[in-house]
Amino acid sequence: MKGLTDRAGRIGRFFWSGWAGLAGLAVFAAVWQLGAEAYGSFVLPAPAATIQTLLGLVADPHNRLLVLSTSLRALGGFLVAAALGTIAGVIAGYHPAVMRLARPQVTLVIGVPPIAWIVLLMIWFGMGAGTVIATAAIAALPLVFVGAAEGIQTRDRALEDMARMAGLSPLARLLEISLRQMLHVLFPALVMALGTAFKAAVMAELLANAGGIGGALANARSALDVEAALAWILLSVIALIGVEYGIVQPLRAEAEAWREAAQPWGVRR
Repeated sequence: MKGLTDRAGRIGRFFWSGWAGLAGLAVFAAVWQLGAEAYGSFVLPAPAATIQTLLGLVADPHNRLLVLSTSLRALGGFLVAAALGTIAGVIAGYHPAVMRLARPQVTLVIGVPPIAWIVLLMIWFGMGAGTVIATAAIAALPLVFVGAAEGIQTRDRALEDMARMAGLSPLARLLEISLRQMLHVLFPALVMALGTAFKAAVMAELLANAGGIGGALANARSALDVEAALAWILLSVIALIGVEYGIVQPLRAEAEAWREAAQPWGVRR
């Protein structure tokens, strides 16, 4: 019962903290409205007109399938990057020699523009979902790797020594101590990686003509329909926010519940 109460409290505080985000969105909408009044609807349509176009797009079941397709592709690439990047980052964090070998590879992957990866992947995999997923995974992988490696490298080794003296096995020390300390660095990296995966997926769809939101943006570009283009961009952002706050942030709240329990009474984040 207490666990359910604590979880309900975390969910309530999570939604209550959303007021700050709504205030930021209101400021963004106000600046957008000023830009629309200054440059005209052909260059920058007003927020109200764009939202009306967005609602019209969402009303079409085919467009909802496009948004779902892009979301699943980006999420697939993100999950691949999260799994591989976390495992590789943990290994590199424990072994400095591996980190020294991996650091140039990470720099190489980050230094190659995403459009170059898209061209190569189109040659290797064709113009389909595989290219989109692979592009999202490659774009997000370095961020996850660095987050996991930094989290392991900055762990409190004194806690591991205490656990070793208490008789905990290496696997128990990894799961109960090191990985828990890593999460405060890993989860921000995962959030950044998720956003990068969505951006890379939309870019790959646009250039590879692979459907989804990117394909719809290409159609809006060819028709010079600025309202539709902005509406599709907003749909992409909404899909990203839905995945982040529907999956990543709840997982973070559950995984880091111990941090809140470790705080002094009455102290909240």
